[in-house]
Amino acid sequence: MATSAPPLVADIGGTHVRFARLDRAGQLFDRASFRCREFPSPVEAVRAYLAAASPGPAPERAAFAVAGPVEGDQVSLTNNPWSFSLAATRQALGLAELFAGNDFEALALGLPGLAAEDTEIWQQGCAVAGTPLAVLGPGTGLGVGAVVPTPGGWTALATEGGHRDLAATTAREWAVVEKLSQRGPVAAEAVLSGPGLGRLHQALAELAGRVPEPELGAAAVVERAQAGDPLAAEAVALFCGWLGAVAGDLALTLGARGGLFLGGGVIARLGALFHRALFLERFAAKGRFRPYLAAIPVAALRDPEGVTLAGAARWLVSRSAPP
Repeated sequence: MATSAPPLVADIGGTHVRFARLDRAGQLFDRASFRCREFPSPVEAVRAYLAAASPGPAPERAAFAVAGPVEGDQVSLTNNPWSFSLAATRQALGLAELFAGNDFEALALGLPGLAAEDTEIWQQGCAVAGTPLAVLGPGTGLGVGAVVPTPGGWTALATEGGHRDLAATTAREWAVVEKLSQRGPVAAEAVLSGPGLGRLHQALAELAGRVPEPELGAAAVVERAQAGDPLAAEAVALFCGWLGAVAGDLALTLGARGGLFLGGGVIARLGALFHRALFLERFAAKGRFRPYLAAIPVAALRDPEGVTLAGAARWLVSRSAPP
């Protein structure tokens, strides 16, 4: 590293901001997580993190992986009210350098270096060397990323693929999309996210003719499903099947024969409720391309936040490397 002070990396999502610092070997330490709503901007969150972290010199370099597109100096998150200037943030924190990029771009950068213990295999498949790797993650929003092989190494793609239109392939899905479309365009993220699970439950309740009730959060839908509520259970099943279909579309679009990876907090929140077999069936249910998709390895990331922070660290390492 160019300086003696450990660099800072951050993963800024819709709900949480996660921090770590880098030691001289490039390993993460002092990892911590805070709720974004507790701070008016990243500046205050960084200061709170550094106040609670182990003593040491203040960072001079930092990289932020943010849940939204990064274009120019002004950063506005998609599902988070934070909007900030990189230049002003760098100055407020006394940094010599501040770099920012999309969070799933950072997550994708960490995929090629994963060890076997970093993932939970859902479909063994047979990875094809030298082909893209894709990642999909339902959380506060729906993140989509990938890395593609180039002569100079792996190159990450910063995408907003979670905002693609959501395709329906069954009569029940058509009915749900029609109900949701009464409120506006139905993107994949509108259903395949934490808030989306609540919207999905609400649409099913309306289709069932239930008396309108406040839209539930993901935790409440999960709690009802665990208690045996049939509508909540159907919402979870639809969520899992739809996520599989979108993941299959992503793998086909990118030719991701190296593997499809899953992150995001919603899968972990669902836990044993997640219909893995249904996900994999819909993942592969693409007509004559079923064998193609059945051969793609599918795995869930055990620590997607750590992979994202490690990917942000790679930005700093690459920017400090000699030309």
